[in-house]
Amino acid sequence: MNSRSPAARALTGLVATLLLGTAGAASAALDLGRYSLTSTFALPTSTASESSAITWNWDTQTLFVLGDEGEYITEVTTTGAVVGSMRLSGFSDTEALTYTGQGRFVIGEERLQDVYQLTYQANGTATRGALKSVSLGDTVGNIGLEGISYERSTGQFFTVKEKSPQAVQFGQIDFDAGTHTMTSLFTPNLGVLDLSDVQVLPSSGNLLVFSQESGRLLEVSRSGVVLSSLDFSAISSTTEGVTITADGTIFLTDETPNIYMLTAAPVPEPATYALMLCGVAAIGWTARRRLG
Repeated sequence: MNSRSPAARALTGLVATLLLGTAGAASAALDLGRYSLTSTFALPTSTASESSAITWNWDTQTLFVLGDEGEYITEVTTTGAVVGSMRLSGFSDTEALTYTGQGRFVIGEERLQDVYQLTYQANGTATRGALKSVSLGDTVGNIGLEGISYERSTGQFFTVKEKSPQAVQFGQIDFDAGTHTMTSLFTPNLGVLDLSDVQVLPSSGNLLVFSQESGRLLEVSRSGVVLSSLDFSAISSTTEGVTITADGTIFLTDETPNIYMLTAAPVPEPATYALMLCGVAAIGWTARRRLG
C-alpha cells in the first residue's frame, strides 16, 4: 500500500517529468548561447587565400578549408597546424565544401552552382574537367551556391543559396549518374541578410546556418524555426564557413584567412538536475507537513 498522500505522489511525478524533460531538451538542442570563442588560428595565405568553406574529416580527425579563388583544399589540425594541401586546377569560385567519407570531398562553385567529387591527395592536383560533377541549378551571379553539408546517416546533402532568393535544399546527389534529387527543405525566413554556409548536426538533425552579411550563426530546425543563435559580427565580418566536430566544437573560417574555434559551457549533468528538483520536492513536502 502506498502511504504517501495524493499530493506527495503528484509532486514526485512532477519532479520525474521535469527531470526527464530537462535532460531530453538538453540533449536535443545545441543551444548556441552556451558557445564562446576560445581560440583563433591564422592560416597561410599561400594555400588558404580568402578561406570560404570548412569541413570536418571524421576519419582523420582534422579540418579541411577551401579558398574561394579555387586554388587549394588544405588540411589543418584542430590546433591550427597545416598538415598539407591539394592544388585545384580549373576552378575559380569555390564556396562550398563537405566531407563524405573514405577520403572523398564534394566542392561547389557558387556562380555555376555545380558540385564536384574529389579524393584528397596531399601534394596532388584535382582538375575540374577530370572530376565527376553534377549541376544543381542554372548559372547565376554572385548569389548562388554558398554551402553544402553531407549527412552520414542518410546519405543526403544539404545546400544553401546565398540570396535573391535565399534557399535551403536537401536530397541525394548521384555523381556516377550525374543526377540529383535536391528540393526545397523550407522557405528561409531566418531574419538574416544572406546564407553563407550550412552544417547538419548529427545529434539532432538540426542545421547550423551562417550568415556572413548579418554576422550570425543560427541553429535551425528542419522546418525553418530558429532554435538558438550567436552574434559573430564583433569577431569577424568576412566569415563564411562553419563546421562542427564529433565533440560539439564549432569551427568557422573567414577570408583573413583565420579559423575560429568555439566551445560550449558544460550543461549540468542529469544528476545535478535530480538533486535540484529533489530539493524542491523536499521543500514542498515539508511545507505540506507543516500546513497539515
